[in-house]
Amino acid sequence: MKPLNALSKTLHGIIDFVFPKSCHLCGTKLTDNESYLCSVCISRLPRTLYHRSDMNPMEQRFAGLFPFEHATGHFFYASSSDLSILMQDLKYRHYQGLAKRMGEIVAQELVTTPFLSDIDYIIPVPMHILKKAKRGYNQTEEIAKGISGITDIPVILNLKAIRPHKTQTKLTFNQRRSNTKNVFLLKEPKTIENKNILLLDDVCTTGSTLTSAAEAILKASPSTRISLLTIGVTF
Repeated sequence: MKPLNALSKTLHGIIDFVFPKSCHLCGTKLTDNESYLCSVCISRLPRTLYHRSDMNPMEQRFAGLFPFEHATGHFFYASSSDLSILMQDLKYRHYQGLAKRMGEIVAQELVTTPFLSDIDYIIPVPMHILKKAKRGYNQTEEIAKGISGITDIPVILNLKAIRPHKTQTKLTFNQRRSNTKNVFLLKEPKTIENKNILLLDDVCTTGSTLTSAAEAILKASPSTRISLLTIGVTF
Protein backbone atom coordinates (compact mmCIF):
# COMPACT_ATOMS: atom_id res chain seq x y z
CA MET A 1 0.00 0.00 0.00
CA LYS A 2 2.88 2.40 0.69
CA PRO A 3 4.08 2.52 -2.93
CA LEU A 4 0.50 3.24 -4.05
CA ASN A 5 0.15 6.00 -1.47
CA ALA A 6 3.45 7.47 -2.59
CA LEU A 7 2.36 7.29 -6.23
CA SER A 8 -0.96 8.92 -5.38
CA LYS A 9 0.77 11.78 -3.58
CA THR A 10 3.16 12.22 -6.49
CA LEU A 11 0.28 12.38 -8.99
CA HIS A 12 -1.60 14.88 -6.85
CA GLY A 13 1.58 16.94 -6.56
CA ILE A 14 2.00 16.98 -10.33
CA ILE A 15 -1.65 17.94 -10.86
CA ASP A 16 -1.40 20.75 -8.29
CA PHE A 17 1.78 22.00 -9.96
CA VAL A 18 0.32 22.00 -13.47
CA PHE A 19 -3.20 23.02 -12.40
CA PRO A 20 -2.71 24.69 -9.00
CA LYS A 21 -5.76 25.14 -6.80
CA SER A 22 -6.66 28.80 -6.78
CA CYS A 23 -9.07 30.99 -4.88
CA HIS A 24 -12.48 31.16 -6.51
CA LEU A 25 -12.56 34.95 -6.17
CA CYS A 26 -9.05 36.40 -6.38
CA GLY A 27 -7.14 33.61 -8.12
CA THR A 28 -4.46 33.33 -5.44
CA LYS A 29 -2.96 29.85 -5.08
CA LEU A 30 -4.57 28.06 -2.14
CA THR A 31 -2.63 26.44 0.67
CA ASP A 32 -3.08 22.79 1.57
CA ASN A 33 -5.52 23.82 4.32
CA GLU A 34 -7.72 25.92 2.04
CA SER A 35 -10.40 24.94 -0.47
CA TYR A 36 -12.27 27.08 -3.00
CA LEU A 37 -11.57 30.34 -1.15
CA CYS A 38 -8.46 31.85 0.41
CA SER A 39 -8.60 33.10 3.98
CA VAL A 40 -8.30 36.73 2.84
CA CYS A 41 -11.35 36.53 0.56
CA ILE A 42 -13.32 34.72 3.26
CA SER A 43 -12.48 37.48 5.74
CA ARG A 44 -13.65 40.14 3.26
CA LEU A 45 -17.16 38.73 2.79
CA PRO A 46 -19.46 41.19 4.60
CA ARG A 47 -20.95 39.64 7.75
CA THR A 48 -24.33 40.82 8.99
CA LEU A 49 -23.77 39.65 12.59
CA TYR A 50 -27.56 39.39 12.82
CA HIS A 51 -27.26 36.29 15.00
CA ARG A 52 -26.01 38.53 17.81
CA SER A 53 -29.22 40.54 18.18
CA ASP A 54 -32.94 39.95 18.64
CA MET A 55 -35.38 41.42 16.14
CA ASN A 56 -32.59 41.96 13.67
CA PRO A 57 -33.58 42.94 10.10
CA MET A 58 -33.84 39.27 9.06
CA GLU A 59 -36.23 38.53 11.93
CA GLN A 60 -38.24 41.65 11.15
CA ARG A 61 -38.98 40.26 7.66
CA PHE A 62 -40.79 37.27 9.17
CA ALA A 63 -42.33 38.85 12.26
CA GLY A 64 -46.05 38.13 12.33
CA LEU A 65 -45.97 35.71 9.37
CA PHE A 66 -45.36 32.52 11.36
CA PRO A 67 -43.86 31.58 14.75
CA PHE A 68 -40.08 31.21 14.83
CA GLU A 69 -37.29 31.18 17.38
CA HIS A 70 -34.40 32.96 15.68
CA ALA A 71 -33.41 34.04 12.17
CA THR A 72 -30.23 35.21 10.51
CA GLY A 73 -28.65 35.63 7.12
CA HIS A 74 -24.91 35.30 7.55
CA PHE A 75 -23.56 37.55 4.77
CA PHE A 76 -24.97 40.63 3.09
CA TYR A 77 -26.01 39.82 -0.46
CA ALA A 78 -26.06 42.23 -3.40
CA SER A 79 -26.25 41.46 -7.10
CA SER A 80 -22.80 42.86 -7.85
CA SER A 81 -21.00 41.44 -4.81
CA ASP A 82 -18.43 38.67 -4.40
CA LEU A 83 -21.07 36.65 -2.58
CA SER A 84 -23.31 36.92 -5.65
CA ILE A 85 -20.53 35.43 -7.77
CA LEU A 86 -20.18 32.54 -5.35
CA MET A 87 -23.91 31.89 -5.16
CA GLN A 88 -24.30 31.98 -8.94
CA ASP A 89 -21.42 29.53 -9.34
CA LEU A 90 -22.63 27.04 -6.76
CA LYS A 91 -26.17 27.15 -8.17
CA TYR A 92 -25.73 27.40 -11.93
CA ARG A 93 -22.13 26.53 -12.78
CA HIS A 94 -21.96 23.12 -11.09
CA TYR A 95 -19.58 24.04 -8.26
CA GLN A 96 -21.25 21.56 -5.93
CA GLY A 97 -18.29 21.43 -3.56
CA LEU A 98 -18.37 25.21 -3.19
CA ALA A 99 -21.88 24.96 -1.71
CA LYS A 100 -20.64 22.56 0.95
CA ARG A 101 -17.65 24.82 1.63
CA MET A 102 -19.92 27.83 2.18
CA GLY A 103 -21.88 25.78 4.71
CA GLU A 104 -18.65 24.93 6.51
CA ILE A 105 -17.56 28.56 6.64
CA VAL A 106 -20.86 29.72 8.12
CA ALA A 107 -21.00 26.83 10.59
CA GLN A 108 -17.47 27.47 11.83
CA GLU A 109 -18.49 31.02 12.70
CA LEU A 110 -21.83 30.11 14.29
CA VAL A 111 -20.90 26.94 16.16
CA THR A 112 -19.38 28.86 19.08
CA THR A 113 -22.50 31.04 19.46
CA PRO A 114 -25.90 30.21 20.99
CA PHE A 115 -27.61 30.32 17.57
CA LEU A 116 -27.12 26.60 16.79
CA SER A 117 -26.90 25.33 20.36
CA ASP A 118 -30.37 23.80 20.64
CA ILE A 119 -31.00 22.72 17.03
CA ASP A 120 -32.04 19.06 16.61
CA TYR A 121 -32.20 18.83 12.81
CA ILE A 122 -31.33 20.82 9.71
CA ILE A 123 -33.98 20.91 6.99
CA PRO A 124 -32.77 22.42 3.69
CA VAL A 125 -35.37 24.04 1.47
CA PRO A 126 -36.04 21.36 -1.15
CA MET A 127 -35.92 21.55 -4.91
CA HIS A 128 -38.54 19.93 -7.13
CA ILE A 129 -37.39 16.53 -8.38
CA LEU A 130 -37.35 17.59 -12.04
CA LYS A 131 -35.28 20.69 -11.35
CA LYS A 132 -32.89 18.72 -9.15
CA ALA A 133 -32.48 16.09 -11.85
CA LYS A 134 -31.64 18.79 -14.38
CA ARG A 135 -29.11 20.54 -12.12
CA GLY A 136 -27.77 17.32 -10.64
CA TYR A 137 -27.96 18.45 -7.02
CA ASN A 138 -29.75 20.82 -4.67
CA GLN A 139 -27.24 23.45 -3.58
CA THR A 140 -29.06 24.00 -0.28
CA GLU A 141 -28.67 20.31 0.59
CA GLU A 142 -24.93 20.66 -0.08
CA ILE A 143 -24.78 23.73 2.18
CA ALA A 144 -26.58 21.70 4.85
CA LYS A 145 -23.99 18.93 4.55
CA GLY A 146 -21.26 21.48 5.16
CA ILE A 147 -22.99 22.77 8.29
CA SER A 148 -23.67 19.25 9.53
CA GLY A 149 -20.05 18.24 9.03
CA ILE A 150 -18.93 20.98 11.41
CA THR A 151 -21.76 20.81 13.96
CA ASP A 152 -22.82 17.12 13.83
CA ILE A 153 -26.45 18.28 13.56
CA PRO A 154 -28.26 15.72 11.36
CA VAL A 155 -29.77 16.75 8.04
CA ILE A 156 -33.23 15.40 7.25
CA LEU A 157 -34.96 15.61 3.87
CA ASN A 158 -38.61 15.11 4.77
CA LEU A 159 -39.72 18.46 3.36
CA LYS A 160 -40.64 17.98 -0.30
CA ALA A 161 -41.36 20.34 -3.17
CA ILE A 162 -44.55 18.87 -4.61
CA ARG A 163 -44.76 21.11 -7.66
CA PRO A 164 -42.23 23.13 -9.65
CA HIS A 165 -42.16 26.91 -9.43
CA LYS A 166 -40.61 29.56 -11.61
CA THR A 167 -37.30 31.21 -10.83
CA GLN A 168 -38.03 34.24 -8.66
CA THR A 169 -35.26 36.61 -9.70
CA LYS A 170 -37.48 39.06 -11.59
CA LEU A 171 -40.75 38.60 -9.69
CA THR A 172 -42.38 41.15 -7.40
CA PHE A 173 -43.07 40.32 -3.74
CA ASN A 174 -46.71 39.39 -4.43
CA GLN A 175 -45.69 37.31 -7.44
CA ARG A 176 -43.06 35.51 -5.36
CA ARG A 177 -45.61 34.81 -2.61
CA SER A 178 -48.06 33.38 -5.15
CA ASN A 179 -45.28 31.45 -6.89
CA THR A 180 -44.28 29.61 -3.71
CA LYS A 181 -47.76 29.11 -2.20
CA ASN A 182 -48.48 25.46 -1.39
CA VAL A 183 -45.23 24.33 -3.01
CA PHE A 184 -44.00 22.29 -0.03
CA LEU A 185 -45.23 19.26 1.87
CA LEU A 186 -43.81 17.80 5.08
CA LYS A 187 -43.60 14.01 5.08
CA GLU A 188 -43.21 11.97 8.29
CA PRO A 189 -44.05 14.91 10.58
CA LYS A 190 -43.64 12.80 13.72
CA THR A 191 -39.88 12.91 13.12
CA ILE A 192 -39.76 16.58 14.10
CA GLU A 193 -42.62 16.83 16.60
CA ASN A 194 -41.47 18.91 19.61
CA LYS A 195 -38.06 19.39 17.97
CA ASN A 196 -36.05 22.48 17.15
CA ILE A 197 -35.25 22.56 13.45
CA LEU A 198 -33.05 24.84 11.40
CA LEU A 199 -34.79 25.74 8.13
CA LEU A 200 -32.00 26.50 5.68
CA ASP A 201 -31.88 28.29 2.32
CA ASP A 202 -29.11 29.81 0.23
CA VAL A 203 -30.29 33.44 -0.06
CA CYS A 204 -33.16 35.39 1.49
CA THR A 205 -34.59 38.24 -0.55
CA THR A 206 -38.29 38.74 0.20
CA GLY A 207 -38.51 35.61 2.37
CA SER A 208 -41.41 34.12 0.41
CA THR A 209 -39.76 30.71 -0.07
CA LEU A 210 -38.83 30.36 3.60
CA THR A 211 -42.31 31.48 4.62
CA SER A 212 -43.97 28.87 2.41
CA ALA A 213 -41.62 26.15 3.71
CA ALA A 214 -42.20 27.13 7.34
CA GLU A 215 -45.96 27.18 6.87
CA ALA A 216 -45.86 23.66 5.43
CA ILE A 217 -43.82 22.43 8.39
CA LEU A 218 -46.04 24.05 11.02
CA LYS A 219 -49.24 22.91 9.32
CA ALA A 220 -48.13 19.28 9.60
CA SER A 221 -46.27 19.59 12.90
CA PRO A 222 -47.47 22.56 14.99
CA SER A 223 -45.23 21.63 17.92
CA THR A 224 -42.05 22.04 15.89
CA ARG A 225 -39.93 25.09 16.68
CA ILE A 226 -38.21 26.75 13.72
CA SER A 227 -35.09 28.85 13.35
CA LEU A 228 -34.07 30.28 9.98
CA LEU A 229 -30.64 30.51 8.38
CA THR A 230 -29.47 31.61 4.96
CA ILE A 231 -25.97 32.10 3.60
CA GLY A 232 -26.88 35.49 2.15
CA VAL A 233 -29.55 38.08 2.84
CA THR A 234 -30.35 41.23 0.88
CA PHE A 235 -30.03 44.62 2.55
